[in-house]
Amino acid sequence: MSIIKHRKKIIRQEVLSPAEEARLRGREAGHQEGYEEGYLKGRANYIVSRYAESSFPFRQMHVLYVASGKGFPYSPIDEAIATTLRGMISQVTVVEPGQPISEIAYQIMPDLVLVLDGMFIQNEQLDAIRQQGIKTAVWLTDDPYYTDMTTENVGHYDYVFTLESNCIPYYQQLGCANVHHLPFAAYVEHYKPERMRSAQRREVSFIGSAYWNRVEYLSPIMDQLMQHHTIINGIWWDRLPNFAAYQDRIEVNKWMGPQETAEAYNASKIVINLHRSHEDDSVNNNAVKIPAASPNPRTFEISACATLQLSDARSDLAKFYTPGVEIETYSSPQELLDKVEYYLNHEKERREIALNALERTMRDHTYGNRLNQMLSIIFP
Repeated sequence: MSIIKHRKKIIRQEVLSPAEEARLRGREAGHQEGYEEGYLKGRANYIVSRYAESSFPFRQMHVLYVASGKGFPYSPIDEAIATTLRGMISQVTVVEPGQPISEIAYQIMPDLVLVLDGMFIQNEQLDAIRQQGIKTAVWLTDDPYYTDMTTENVGHYDYVFTLESNCIPYYQQLGCANVHHLPFAAYVEHYKPERMRSAQRREVSFIGSAYWNRVEYLSPIMDQLMQHHTIINGIWWDRLPNFAAYQDRIEVNKWMGPQETAEAYNASKIVINLHRSHEDDSVNNNAVKIPAASPNPRTFEISACATLQLSDARSDLAKFYTPGVEIETYSSPQELLDKVEYYLNHEKERREIALNALERTMRDHTYGNRLNQMLSIIFP
């Protein structure tokens, strides 16, 4: 650089006002943030495109699928299962629990009757279906929290699939011969990375109900957590001791559908996952207090959106995601806060874990994976 040009550069630097300097710094930070987000979305879309074509075997079989009959929030799971099945087998018939299921089964003679949840189907109908030589299976939705209610039903199925690995010995003790651990998954039509920049902007999100264990866990760090542009959505959050101080950032008493939830995940740099307690008698029906070890469905849905997830540590979690590589965990409120602050200031590490989580989810944790596993067990 010539002496004249160097002097001109010094002069320009000297005459910049503080406001102009701030504007230039802001523009530079905006460019950097835009680059980082574009890089994340570009790689995420590439990962999704690699798994666009199904790699599961197509089976010539007919499944009679009995929906949960519970409406939202179970209806999106019904949609995920029925739609995924249609791409994997030759015929799917969908019915509701209130219909004469045993008569329908007798008329169409499916290879399998698959029931989601099973709370609203009469056991006599299941017995009649099995007497016709048709295989039956149930995919339980809320283990271990409602085991008092599932106890009466599980013995009427040939195959029991549960979200909770700790429920396997319990159902075996009840006489169920074929019990398998099969958690839910990510339905990639609902949960996937957005191609465009989200209109929402969040640093940290939590979406879910304010069960008492969550209120007690988060209360000691809530003041600090909410300083990081944290937004919470879900019912009962007015239980927080200092709710009035945060109510402008908490949307209370609203169930968010899959599309709205996925938009929030995509808009967030970090999403917190904090599992409910298996000992909360105010909402649970788990008299035998079966402990929960397996990850909830939200675990897979967050990861499918290429967003960094901070989850409380459950013993089964490492079977599905590698901590520190595909997910981050915490074991105390302070560790949760420390990791929020760390990853908000370490963009590259945050981004790589989020992309690794997406890759693992697309490879191993879609409904195609789960249903292929189920059908392989029933029809080996």
